[in-house]
Amino acid sequence: MMAQHLAHVALLVRDYDEAIQFYCQTLGFTLVTDTPLPAGKRWVLVAPPGGAPGSALLLAQAQGAEQLSRVGNQTGGRVFLFLTTDDFWRDYEAWQARGVVFCELPREEAYATMVVLKDLYGNRWDLLQLR
Repeated sequence: MMAQHLAHVALLVRDYDEAIQFYCQTLGFTLVTDTPLPAGKRWVLVAPPGGAPGSALLLAQAQGAEQLSRVGNQTGGRVFLFLTTDDFWRDYEAWQARGVVFCELPREEAYATMVVLKDLYGNRWDLLQLR
């Protein structure tokens, strides 16, 4: 049987350093790698603590008007990324104290405790503690 897993998801950002600051300082992600590439590009991977080995966000600095127009709206306003946690209230309260913008109050669903939040660009995320 073939083994596969999704390794990285590209996330368009305005600036590498501001994105690293938000994901690592505000959300507590780990900077996995930040490797310079030709033409001012960088290979920047960030990952949530305790995540699946090898899975990470690839922070991709937008190039040109077309890509810049998509920063913060890669999915047309729908929730884009889903982050599960082992302690919803710990993360929610810590992020609230660090100024993360939440789109709603936390709620209980049949499958999880959850809340929708926005990253620094306006991309919508679900924070979930699954049942």
